[in-house]
Amino acid sequence: MAALSTANLHASLGDPVLDTMNFLNEITHRYPEAISFAPGRPYDGFFETEQIFDHLRRYLDHLEADGASPARIRSSLFQYGPTSGQIRELIADSLRKDEGIDVPAESVVVTVGCQEAMFLAVRALIRDPQDVLLVSSPCYVGIVGVAALLGVSLTPVEEGDKGFRCEDLEAAVLAERVGGRRPRAFYLTPDHSNPSGTTIPLETRQELLDLAARYDLLILEDSPYRLVSPGRQLPTLKSLDRERRVVHLGSLSKTLFPGARVGYAVADQPVVDEAGRSGLLAAELTKIKSMVTVNTPSLSQAVVAGMLLSAGGRAADLNTETAAYYGDAMRTTLARLAETFPEQERDALGVCWNEPSGGFFLSLTVPFRADNAALEHSAEKYGVIWTPMSYFYPRGGGERVIRLSVSYLTHAEIADGVERLACFIKDRAART
Repeated sequence: MAALSTANLHASLGDPVLDTMNFLNEITHRYPEAISFAPGRPYDGFFETEQIFDHLRRYLDHLEADGASPARIRSSLFQYGPTSGQIRELIADSLRKDEGIDVPAESVVVTVGCQEAMFLAVRALIRDPQDVLLVSSPCYVGIVGVAALLGVSLTPVEEGDKGFRCEDLEAAVLAERVGGRRPRAFYLTPDHSNPSGTTIPLETRQELLDLAARYDLLILEDSPYRLVSPGRQLPTLKSLDRERRVVHLGSLSKTLFPGARVGYAVADQPVVDEAGRSGLLAAELTKIKSMVTVNTPSLSQAVVAGMLLSAGGRAADLNTETAAYYGDAMRTTLARLAETFPEQERDALGVCWNEPSGGFFLSLTVPFRADNAALEHSAEKYGVIWTPMSYFYPRGGGERVIRLSVSYLTHAEIADGVERLACFIKDRAART
C-alpha cells in the first residue's frame, strides 16, 4: 500500500498542540531517572487497590437499598447504561453540598473525563465559521485541541501581569463583532488555573457574569482543582450564576479517581426548538455524546458513586488530606525556589515566579528561551523535566516561562528537583 499523505488527513493533525503531550511523554520515557515537574497528575500515595472493591460494594448496596432488583443491579454494572449517565443524581447532590451549585439532575451529563465535556459543549455551541470561541490565555491545551479538531475559530484573551481582566475580554468581544464574527462562549479556569496557577478574585467573577449577560455570552467554567486546594475557596461562577450563563465543566479525576475518567457538564440552559418545545442544553450535549462515546463506562461510574456515598455526597471531605498535601507541596516548592534563588540573585538573573494559593501549578520566568531543546538538555544533563509555557499560548507567547507541576512528587523529590532545576537555570543563563 502507498503511504498516506498528511496533506490528505485532517488539517488539525498538523497542529503543534497535538504533539506537545507526546513530546513530554517521550522525554519522560527516555530519561526515567529525571525528576519530572511535568505531569498534572494526582499523587499516587493516596491510592489503595483494595479500596476499589469497597467503593463498588457500597454502590451496589445503595442500589439494593433503593429497591433495585438483582437484574437491574447486574445491568447497572455490565450494560452500557443511559448516555447522560447513571449517577447524575449523586453528582448533582455533591455539587449542591460542596459547591453551592443547585441544579436538577437532568442538567448534568456524565462524561468520559472533563475533556469530553469540553468537546460536547464546544460542538453544541459553535454553529458555523462565524462563531468564535474565546479562551483565557495561557490556557489548558485540551481546549485548544478541541477547537483544532472541530475546526473552531479560537481567539485568545491574554492575561496581564495580575491575571485575567474583564476589560480585555470586552475588547476582544467588540473586536470580533467589528470583524463580523459572533463571540459565542468564553472558556477559562477561574481557580488555580492550568497552566499559570492564577485565581480570579470574587469581584472579577461578578464583573465577568455581568459582562456575559451584556454581550449574550456563555461561559465555560473549568474548575478541577478547587477541592484539592487548601483553605476556603471562592464561590464558583456557576454558584453565582443567576441567568444560566455558565456551563460548568467538572472532573472527578483530580479529586477522587484519576483512572476512572469520570467528568461531567452542568448545562441547565433552556433550549427551544423550531416547534416551540423547550428542554435543557444538557439534552443536546447528550445527543452528541451518543455519537462520540455512547456512554461513560458503568463500572467507572459505580466506583466513583461508591466514593461519593462513603462521604455522604461531600467530595470535599474525601479530599481533606489530599488538599493539605498539595498545599504543603506548593509551599515546599516556593520555599525551595526562594532558598536557591536569593532575592538579589534572582533579580540579577531575571528569574521570578508567582505564588498560587492552591492547585497543582505555578509559572517560573527564566532568562532564556524555554523551548523543547532546552527541556531535552535539562532532562539529559541535569535530570529534571518541566513543561514549556509556550505550549499553552494559542497564538504565541510564554517563550521564557516554564510551568512547574507540584502534585505528582514527594516533598523530598521536590526539594531535589528544585536544586537540579536551579543548577540548570543558572548554567543556561550564564551561557546565554
